[in-house]
Amino acid sequence: MNGYMGKLLRVNLTTGQVAAEALQPQMVRDYIGGTGLGVRIAYDEIPPQTDPFSRDAKLIFMTGPVTGTILGTAGRFQVVYKSPLTGILCDSSSSGFWGAELKHAGFDGLIIEGESKKPVYLSINNGQAELKPAEHLWGLNTYGTQEKLLEETSDSKARILCIGPAGEKEVLFACMINDDGRAAARGGNGAVMGRKKLKAIVVRGTLPIELARPEEFKRAALGMNKLNAKAPNLEMLRTVGTPGVMARWPLSAIPTKNWAMGSYEELCNSLSGDTMKETIIAHHPTSCYYCPIHCSRWVKIETEAYRMDGPGPEYESLGALGSLCLVDNLEAVSYAGHLCNLYGLDTISCGATIAFAMECYEKGLLTQVDTQGIDLIWGNADALIQVVEAIGSKEGIGELLGQGTRKASVEIGSNSDDWAVQVKGLELPMHDPRVFYAWAATYATSPRGGCHLHGQSALYEHKENPLPEWGLTGYYPRNSNEGKGKIARVAQNWMNILNSMVICFFASLTQKPADLATLINQATGWEIDDQELIEIGDRVDAIHRAYNYRVGVRRVDDRLPKRILTPLPDGGAAGQVPDLEVQLSEYYAARRLEPDGKPSYERLLELGMKDVVHDLYGI
Repeated sequence: MNGYMGKLLRVNLTTGQVAAEALQPQMVRDYIGGTGLGVRIAYDEIPPQTDPFSRDAKLIFMTGPVTGTILGTAGRFQVVYKSPLTGILCDSSSSGFWGAELKHAGFDGLIIEGESKKPVYLSINNGQAELKPAEHLWGLNTYGTQEKLLEETSDSKARILCIGPAGEKEVLFACMINDDGRAAARGGNGAVMGRKKLKAIVVRGTLPIELARPEEFKRAALGMNKLNAKAPNLEMLRTVGTPGVMARWPLSAIPTKNWAMGSYEELCNSLSGDTMKETIIAHHPTSCYYCPIHCSRWVKIETEAYRMDGPGPEYESLGALGSLCLVDNLEAVSYAGHLCNLYGLDTISCGATIAFAMECYEKGLLTQVDTQGIDLIWGNADALIQVVEAIGSKEGIGELLGQGTRKASVEIGSNSDDWAVQVKGLELPMHDPRVFYAWAATYATSPRGGCHLHGQSALYEHKENPLPEWGLTGYYPRNSNEGKGKIARVAQNWMNILNSMVICFFASLTQKPADLATLINQATGWEIDDQELIEIGDRVDAIHRAYNYRVGVRRVDDRLPKRILTPLPDGGAAGQVPDLEVQLSEYYAARRLEPDGKPSYERLLELGMKDVVHDLYGI
């Protein structure tokens, strides 16, 4: 199988059995890899009513046909699992080097099942794998775990994915950390790893990847790398990284004070990429596997309370831990993000939950008795740090907040769910649908809950003919509802393809669908075109939606929180809200969904999903 190693590794933690098995060629052809193949395997192997913390739950790690090649940012991987935070099927993505190393170690993917009685870690090296005791690692933070395992393996080129104390204690938005602070962040996969007593996965590989047309692939990949190293639309990422997005404050695009006020200049500038560059950036940008963009930044802080020397915060972390909580201290926000890396916490859910708690504190629903003396007022940097530590260690107020905003609001009561800003249990990322309306349908229908990485829909607004190859012609004003359901479908399909290949979203910003099809064909020997890619995107969405439908998700769950449908009182988006129902009607027609939310009988047959037809329609 050109482009693939042709094997999955299945590990049963209950029995200790480790075995390789062959990839199924037709399934690969239908779903490519990554998210697509991972969700298909999950659909087949994880019954929809499975408890995410049960022995029957699984973690499915997947790479794609271009992973580990010279194509820039092709070192990523996807992990698919049933989320303990949301209760639905989730896929998370991480960058760095671990994904490429797994593939070079001889495997396209890894299926973890069962549950160990004692802490273990998995070691994979050039086609061989074994489970090893990890009691001596239990309790260590993520960086300490990586350091210890690198000493034990005596191989500085080994790549390590692990959990920290938050995963061990099963905090519901605990995540996996690999390489230098790279995170498969969303949905609580670290908690599932913790329940399974799997502390880490160490991979080392030097095996070659056979491509169908290697010279053609090399020319195309190097051309894409060179373009991304110079393209004007990637200049911000190359110079200041994702924190450059803070410059969008005049639009009120930066969520502020738990989404209740228009973002404002002083706070956003204090957390901006330019301020980072002038104050705490330690040295040149860092990069992922073969990446020509170098969007990450390494920071060093000498202030004793916030002392750190490590990867700096990305935009999402600055928004969630900073502007959302009204904390304008860049050093404090960077350190809070650093703590999330050490504990193994999703910075978006962590910051969003703290902002929610600050509003509960302001309204008197939480007191200092509840917070163990922490003065949880807006902008309190010390309180931010204290609560991150409480969540990471699952102590005090952290035990409540570590459940995320949806479950915490149920316990707190008193209509606090009105300002719990989540969709299907997943806290929203830092992009406001009141500014770019297409986010409304995208968030409401995202298969894993509120998510910007299942459709960067704002990119297609305020542009002429944004993606004509996939039917997006004309002009779509950002504050209009017309066409936004159509945009959501196309944006989600684009990300389905990227997450199935598996490559970074940023590396795709200079590409068209036909370019991605060419890369896949040169790697695999297939002959697909851009139109087949959109069909594969539909198929990936359909299998994910079908799984969640069987869990119990319906159209009524395709919703936005009350706060997002409440106009901002000030700022560039004052008085504006999207019309979600208009967008959903268009989206359901574009996706060909039934009124209750499931994919239509006819569309499933067209996509070759007869088994799913049987499951959803009994035919």
